[in-house]
Amino acid sequence: IIDDLWDVSAWNIIKCAFPENNLGSRLIVTTRIKTVAGACCFGYHEHILEMKPLSEEDSRKLFFGRIFCSEEACPGQLRDVSVEILKKCGGLPLAIICISSLLASERSYQKERWKHVLNSLGSVSGTNLTLEAMRQILNLSYKNLPHHLKTCFLYLGMFLEDSEIYRHELVSLWVSEGFVSKAHGQNQKQIAISYFNELVNMSLIQPAQVDMHGSVLTCKVHDMLLDLILYKSAEENFITVVDNLEAITGQLQKPRRMLFNLDGATLPRDVNMSQVRSFANWRGSTNIPSLAEFKYLRVFIADFSSSSVDDNRKIDLTGLCKLYQLRHIQIEGCDNCQLPTQIRGLQKLETFDIDGSCIPMDIFHLPCLLSLHIFHLPCLLPEGIGKMKYLQRLRWFDTLHTSIDSIKGLGELTNLRLLYLRTGFSEDVDMDVLNSSLAKLCNLESLNVFSPDSWIPEALTLSPPPPNLMGLSMMRISRVPNWIEELHNLQSLHITVDKLNNDDVGILAGLPALMDLELTFSRALEETIVIYGTAFAILKRFVVYWTIMPQLTFEAGAMPKLQSLSLPLNARGWKKDESATPTGIEHLLALERISVGIGSDTESEQRSAESAIRSAINMHPGHAHIKIDIQCY
Repeated sequence: IIDDLWDVSAWNIIKCAFPENNLGSRLIVTTRIKTVAGACCFGYHEHILEMKPLSEEDSRKLFFGRIFCSEEACPGQLRDVSVEILKKCGGLPLAIICISSLLASERSYQKERWKHVLNSLGSVSGTNLTLEAMRQILNLSYKNLPHHLKTCFLYLGMFLEDSEIYRHELVSLWVSEGFVSKAHGQNQKQIAISYFNELVNMSLIQPAQVDMHGSVLTCKVHDMLLDLILYKSAEENFITVVDNLEAITGQLQKPRRMLFNLDGATLPRDVNMSQVRSFANWRGSTNIPSLAEFKYLRVFIADFSSSSVDDNRKIDLTGLCKLYQLRHIQIEGCDNCQLPTQIRGLQKLETFDIDGSCIPMDIFHLPCLLSLHIFHLPCLLPEGIGKMKYLQRLRWFDTLHTSIDSIKGLGELTNLRLLYLRTGFSEDVDMDVLNSSLAKLCNLESLNVFSPDSWIPEALTLSPPPPNLMGLSMMRISRVPNWIEELHNLQSLHITVDKLNNDDVGILAGLPALMDLELTFSRALEETIVIYGTAFAILKRFVVYWTIMPQLTFEAGAMPKLQSLSLPLNARGWKKDESATPTGIEHLLALERISVGIGSDTESEQRSAESAIRSAINMHPGHAHIKIDIQCY
């Protein structure tokens, strides 16, 4: 699938990557331009599908379903005005969703209010809506936002088109910018998440990844809404997008926030950068303005990972240490940069997120730092880590290259919610000290333990476990540790083990809160791995990988709430061992999706394996409604 293609020249380049062998492969291309569609079809215009607006019936289902759950539940006094509003939307799903979400959020069933919404759409025509008319419809949703949500919504313009935006990153940026008010009994992050959820509920941002609880982890912004954001941002001098100097000369008087996309060009010297609060350079432009000009900068984001920089001409970012209002530093491609060696002057800094190997040695002098992300292994943490009392997120803490005193200091970080830990066999690592420190992290909610070169030592324990631990990831451990059964609040577990038997599965099956399980193992110690009845009572997602495949059996009553199942199937030598097909899939009564990866050397093996797995799925009483994804490799 090639989405949103804009010109024929781009297609002429892309098509060279695909074979022309008449073997039945298919491409789907979406575009808004008819000439591009014609080029992609090589003149076969019957292959062009022009998207049509929703029918009147489907429009009504979408509109009334969003507000009342069904058309029948709509009060009689609102039916006529609803029909008039739908006419204005012209069958466009985005317009219908935005207007219906606006009305649903107000919870007002007064006819006068609905007429006000209708009149606010002015002369918008429901047929052949122009970009300006569509913008007018979407603008109505924007105008009805409270002030604090307007600023949060417009800030989405700091991200590139089609970006998948992490919720935790976005709410952190809102807090850093000062968009989030303080309320008694709630921290600013909780309030910011409530803002995020309001924008999701109003359909102004689209969920991308959703966890087992239905919480949105990542989001995207529809192209039409991004167009509105950038239009309003330019109108209100909220964000200045710098990608064409000639087109934006008049907007560069006193920019407040800057999305910097220039490549090979430099800003004029007379541009006043002193009022800029956020600066984002996602595309690796190296000619960024002098940091000395940013007097009130709160947010600095740059991605130089794709930049071509001479070793002797690295990008000078040493001036960051003098931007005393900074709250958020996020840099990728640090190998192409020269970073400051000291940053203790940044007393308001809350987030320090880099992929470099060295961090400033005075970082523990930052009293407000909440999030420290170092995406580089090995990560050399400085002495004094225990002084960072307010730290809530730490990635990575490297026990293999850290002193005993720093490992002890880890236990002082009692506000930690998230910890990524790199460990392994080493004479320098005292596991008793590490266990003691982990036991003190009473607020820890998510722990990721990774060993790059060896199995995680069995001496590593979480006993007693952090009482609030909900997520655990352990990559490369020899067996399922017995102490895992003490994690009564654990909801998500990703674990890679060398050996697995049914007793290990029994330990995992007894976790009362587990909803998400990714289990990888090299070899099973028994020919059949059995998921017994009543096991995994509330598990919703099960992903399993193995090197040497056992027989996997689901008994009646097992995993009663499982919605998604993903597993591999080794079809090599299939005719010799058809017993490898999982049995009992029909007992997974809540199953909605199943993904199977088939490894095979020949097409006949592939067909045999696919036929066997489909036969197993067809035994399920609800097989007609199960989404099946089978991939061969």
